Amino acid sequence: MVAQIEHDQEMANGHAHPYSNGHVALPDFLGPEGLINRVEYVRLLQQSLRRLGFPSVADMLAEASGIPMQPDSVTHFQHHVMQGRWDTALSLLADLTDDRSVLRQARFLILQQKYLEAIQAGDLSLALQCLRKEVAPLRAKDTDLHSLAGCLLRQPEDAANPLIHDEWRMFEQHTRAHLLQELQARLPPSLMLPEGRLEHLVEQALAAQVSRCPFHNTAQTRLSLFSDYHAGIEQLPTQLAKVLERHADEVWHVQFSHRGDMLASASKDCTAIIWQVHANGDGQVLHMLTGHIKPLSFLAWSPDDAKLLTCGNDHWVKLWDIASGICLYTFTNHQQPVTACAWLPDSRRFLTGSVDKMSFLLDVEGNILRRWKHQRINDMAVSADGSTIISVCQERQIRLCHISDHREATLTETAPITSLAISPAGDYLLANLANHTSHLWPLAPCLAHLDRSPANHGLAAALEVAMPGSPLVEYKVEEGRQGRFVIRTCFGGSLANFVASGSEDCRVYIWHRETGDLLCRLDGHTGTVNSVSWNPTNSSMMASASDDKSIRIWMAKAALPRL
Repeated sequence: MVAQIEHDQEMANGHAHPYSNGHVALPDFLGPEGLINRVEYVRLLQQSLRRLGFPSVADMLAEASGIPMQPDSVTHFQHHVMQGRWDTALSLLADLTDDRSVLRQARFLILQQKYLEAIQAGDLSLALQCLRKEVAPLRAKDTDLHSLAGCLLRQPEDAANPLIHDEWRMFEQHTRAHLLQELQARLPPSLMLPEGRLEHLVEQALAAQVSRCPFHNTAQTRLSLFSDYHAGIEQLPTQLAKVLERHADEVWHVQFSHRGDMLASASKDCTAIIWQVHANGDGQVLHMLTGHIKPLSFLAWSPDDAKLLTCGNDHWVKLWDIASGICLYTFTNHQQPVTACAWLPDSRRFLTGSVDKMSFLLDVEGNILRRWKHQRINDMAVSADGSTIISVCQERQIRLCHISDHREATLTETAPITSLAISPAGDYLLANLANHTSHLWPLAPCLAHLDRSPANHGLAAALEVAMPGSPLVEYKVEEGRQGRFVIRTCFGGSLANFVASGSEDCRVYIWHRETGDLLCRLDGHTGTVNSVSWNPTNSSMMASASDDKSIRIWMAKAALPRL
């Protein structure tokens, strides 16, 4: 085994190897850049041929090249593991590695499989002997030993018991094939080839091509091994598909439902509209929501899309039933205009924020569950797990607050913050600033820092996860005059890899999320574009709302029906 590894290392270092085609010595490295080790490449080809069902062709390649896929000792070891010949497999381990830690881990895995199979066969005496005399002396973790010991006490009918279901899952998960995968991860990869390694490398290359394409925006990507992947701007929603004109005044907010089949809009005309949206971008009024007596600045769909909240300058928050369009409740807790609201994941509780510096946690029956007094709220959101409120005011701080115990953390911005947006997966935060700029912040470390705050975990634990000191990416409206109004940005695309924003120059802007590159500007509106929303289930569709009283539905050229 050691001789084989040394032999491979010599070839990897550029030393000549004895393999040839019988006439002329072949190069040690292949490819345009000379990066592919020839011996490793031939071994991977043999493995792939066997996986494809052509073992005889793999044998012919090994014979013609003089390069075996793996040493005989590895083949024998794999065979004995799959046959359940545990003592023989254990005796062969010393031929595969001399690393004591790896040997101990491998012995434990093999003996664990032996133990579990003995229980399954009903041979409890053999299982107990294996646990006491073979597994325990390996100094395994107490938790592992307790879990294994617990399996001896379980009966087949216990498998359905949720309290002990996890222990019975060990029998389902620990197959001999799974054991080989576990051993594979610990033994030298040059000795025992990782399963499906060539396919994995090819998929890595394809995924890298997709990630490098700035316009990639489809969940159904047809990739070819014969050419590099390329997508153009035709995958972005840049084509005007429909103009929705039912509002009598400026449209200040627009938001797709989570299923993407409806769109809600809030207007200065004191109404909100629920639109039915079709896959081709067409839309019809489903419900006209009336009852507010002053302009509406914000709305929010419940996570289950069954309800809608509307926030007004009349100090009210109204709860609407989507199926009927009926107002279920009017919340009158605030004393000044309500600027934002956010649902918790259960679709039964929500938060409201206002100019009056008060925030409320309410339920859909109108009960006040909690209240906070702090700075004026410009915008707010809730983390994906429902544990944390993220809010912004007119100052330069993004405030994170645990709902349960009021633990807090802050991010400091470079200019006053007007609005925010959370990525669909809850891992990024967009802060829209008054200086016509948006910033991307990583949200995960912020939440982790808050979870490890000194209040519960001590100062040392809190310092393990530091709050980010600066944003990851900046997106700037190059020619805009943003600053007077609240402009709402959003994430979008099949991988949420785009950022879109309106502007005071009447345009919609789309950037690549990771690079910050401006990909396109969309013209068409004749007034400030206040809000944009990217369809969460149809990455080819986006909506924009403007002071020109209209809502525009944009579609990707590739998704438009052919005439």
